[in-house]
Amino acid sequence: MVWAKHDRSSGGWLPLWRHMADSGAVAGRLWDRWLPEQVRRLAAEALPAGEADGRRLAVWLATTHDIGKATPAFACQVEELAHEMRCQGLAMPSHRQLGKDRRLAPHGLAGQQLLAEWLRRSHGWSGSAPMQFAVVVGGHHGVPPARGDARALADYPELLRTPGSAEARWRAVQEELLEACARVAGVDARLAAWRDVRLPQPVQAVLSGLVIVADWIASNPDLFPYFPDARGQFSETRWEAAWRGLALPEPWRAVAPVGSAEELFADRFSLPAGARVRPVQEAAVALARGMARPGLLVVEAPMGEGKTEAALAAVEIFAARSGAGGCFFALPTMATGNAMFRRLLDWLERLPDEDAERGAHAVFLAHSKSALNPRYTELMRGTGKPVAVDIDGPADSWEYRADARTDSAELVAHHWLRGRKKGMLSSFVAGTVDQLLFSALKSRHLALRHLALAGKVVVVDEAHAYDTYMSAYLDRALSWLGAYGVPVVVLSATLPAGRRAELARAYAGEDVPEAAFAEVRTAADYPLMTAVCPGGAPMLRRPEASGRATEVWLEPLGDDPAALADRLVAELAEGGCALVVRNTVDRVMDTAAQLRERFGPDAVTVAHSRFVDLHRAEKDAGLLARFGPPGECDGHRPEGPHVVVASQVVEQSLDVDFDLLVTDLAPVDLVLQRLGRLHRHQRGEQQHDRPPRLRTARCLVTGVDWAAETPEPVSGSRVIYGAYPLLRSLAVLLPHLEPDGPPVRLPDDISPLVQTAYGEGRPEPDSWRHLVEAAAQEHERLRAAQHRKADDFRLAEAGRPGRALLGWVDAGVGDADDTRAGRQQVRDTPETLEVLVVQRTADGELRTLPGLPDDEEGRRGGLSLPLDAVPPPRLARIVASCGLRLPYQFSFRKVADQAIEELEQLCVPAWQQRECHWLAGQLILALDEECQCRLAGFELRYTRADGLEVTRAP
Repeated sequence: MVWAKHDRSSGGWLPLWRHMADSGAVAGRLWDRWLPEQVRRLAAEALPAGEADGRRLAVWLATTHDIGKATPAFACQVEELAHEMRCQGLAMPSHRQLGKDRRLAPHGLAGQQLLAEWLRRSHGWSGSAPMQFAVVVGGHHGVPPARGDARALADYPELLRTPGSAEARWRAVQEELLEACARVAGVDARLAAWRDVRLPQPVQAVLSGLVIVADWIASNPDLFPYFPDARGQFSETRWEAAWRGLALPEPWRAVAPVGSAEELFADRFSLPAGARVRPVQEAAVALARGMARPGLLVVEAPMGEGKTEAALAAVEIFAARSGAGGCFFALPTMATGNAMFRRLLDWLERLPDEDAERGAHAVFLAHSKSALNPRYTELMRGTGKPVAVDIDGPADSWEYRADARTDSAELVAHHWLRGRKKGMLSSFVAGTVDQLLFSALKSRHLALRHLALAGKVVVVDEAHAYDTYMSAYLDRALSWLGAYGVPVVVLSATLPAGRRAELARAYAGEDVPEAAFAEVRTAADYPLMTAVCPGGAPMLRRPEASGRATEVWLEPLGDDPAALADRLVAELAEGGCALVVRNTVDRVMDTAAQLRERFGPDAVTVAHSRFVDLHRAEKDAGLLARFGPPGECDGHRPEGPHVVVASQVVEQSLDVDFDLLVTDLAPVDLVLQRLGRLHRHQRGEQQHDRPPRLRTARCLVTGVDWAAETPEPVSGSRVIYGAYPLLRSLAVLLPHLEPDGPPVRLPDDISPLVQTAYGEGRPEPDSWRHLVEAAAQEHERLRAAQHRKADDFRLAEAGRPGRALLGWVDAGVGDADDTRAGRQQVRDTPETLEVLVVQRTADGELRTLPGLPDDEEGRRGGLSLPLDAVPPPRLARIVASCGLRLPYQFSFRKVADQAIEELEQLCVPAWQQRECHWLAGQLILALDEECQCRLAGFELRYTRADGLEVTRAP
């Protein structure tokens, strides 16, 4: 009896035929009850009998996936089971005798070779045709074999069959199993018709992902128990009981919304009384309905125009038309991902409930700290995991119990669909854009990511926020999404025309001529929508603006902090709220210190990225509560003067509104994003609810040496953005900064400013020319270096149909995940250290950080932490919620190494236990009773008001 699974602790085992049958049965149920129509249709279009062939192929490949275990190289690993096989005539050397040569025949590669050989030998297939199917078997452990792997294995035939008298017996067993697989899956009569099929690489990839999922489920001994307990089970009973125990949520089946855009938005979103659907939203609905087939929709519209709602409406329409089973909303940061997750849940609760009888939909928050999000953990509490089978009763009464499942909510964070490799398979996902960029990164189990995306509608928010390195991965991801026919919605308020064309070009595919994108590359209309069907030419739509308009008067301001404080005292003499945006955290800190001397500590709020997670969330909530839209912040907006000093954290997806703006010079698209936080909402007729002096929208631009012969941005801004984008930004803003210059008219001036700054013209004065040209050369050098760096691990575009995925992820990065190191694979950022912050008292006791906001369970700050035991879950979770990324000073290798060495001196053995998953393996930063410490030659000080301050130690 050939074996497949063995449990060394219990001695239980599973015969190969049983595991192959289990896997095939799971694949059939996944196809029928879980796989979105969009994916099934993709496979069906490649096969002569359509979806019926698609199902047969999926079941067949899942059933045959472990045929490579019927080889000496695998079977010799467990001596007692190998002995039983020898007694049946399957002679083989011992594990020790085969030695290191075994590594040349991992069972995935062995199975790939056996299946390809069988198709040639028994069914007359020739050339490369067998490999486009067999590579799915070869890659079912996450990495398709390289082309050279098969050549290396060919020199060791004894790894596949023991030579001599036993060779024929081995071959007979292998062929018997393969013939049984074909017969059970119903493909024995179809193989002749498939000989001339040219299977597209996207189909190979999703089938690989489906086989991986089927294998993982069938390998779960709680669902599919091993022998001897499983003896006597009827297959159908075993499979149905396992499927019930797994309780995998079915995909969303969207129903095309009927009626007008007005009716759709009124039904799906909480519109303020008297609000009307805006032209951009109406145009998005019309275009999503009118495209020849769902494809790429790029929406460029001003801040505050309701692009998110427009995207969700388009998602619903696209999903109904394409058969997508869910959506993924990709955002720049964890904070924006958390905010979007709340909005996504609100939208889902308003969707039509035609699917109610089919149970809950799976949702997932896709970033490394999702388990700290209260809305997500709420959903996780409602699901349990399957427990062992009850084998005491008769076979036909066996069932699985999910004793922890007590919640029948329509949305669940399903127990099986969690973790960095499976979470994206959930139907509805919000998270960081890294999850999308990972689909273009050569990494292990890449097929799972592709399967997850191939069944969804994808939304990419803040598309302007990604640098050259990230954009290279985004473009490659879009090219694969286009090959899959995945509908995509891209949102931006400030997208350069050249970048718009690159996105459309990537999605449409190389077969569409470059000339088709000429208008896309030059269009300066605003708002603007660009639509592209996979393989088709783009089309443009120009919706009207909503009529909302703001004139912002710009004024240069010197970079002297005292001058800024004097000016703000004068501007806020009658009250009002000002926002000061700095490009570096150090400038935030320095500015806040100056302003507190003038306004007092309670009138100045600081917001930046150097707060622990709990304080960062508290900051965002506080900003929204005090400076959010009218109606949401009523009664909380400060009555007297108040200044918020912030870094770039206020630029994206934060609906806050201020009376006056001060900003460091930044690339023009980011300046415009910041302007979107100024007079964002109407406060009384003609803004009369604002102080009289601040009823006109004004922005003071600083961070520049205006007295120099050529205005020079401050060094911190040049480090962050580079000199060239700053000089181009300054050049296009210069007319508006003149004493008698015109205001910036929003939204009318957004596109002209962005397109001029990023276009090929020369907007700068002649006297700047030499400086700009030198900056441009450095800028292009850095861009080229980023492109080259991205190409090191970037996935190739989809190859021609019929070309097997052999070597698909060769020279890849291994596992890709949403850890600090994982994110750096798709973000060109310096390596930084992340720590969990606690407090250490004078007598050595460790406590949670003081001043943490309370939650519904009570106090969280200043709680004692055990040193000789695993902390209770709530305490461990509080510590894990105090994560903090150390600033740039710790990104230098020598400093980072010293910091790690010092941090590792605080190691609490009890916290390293496996059951303490919140804290195990984490670096702990212990502050003293004054919330200070010294680390790697720097003085660190943390406060609830200012976050982490870092100064070089004397």
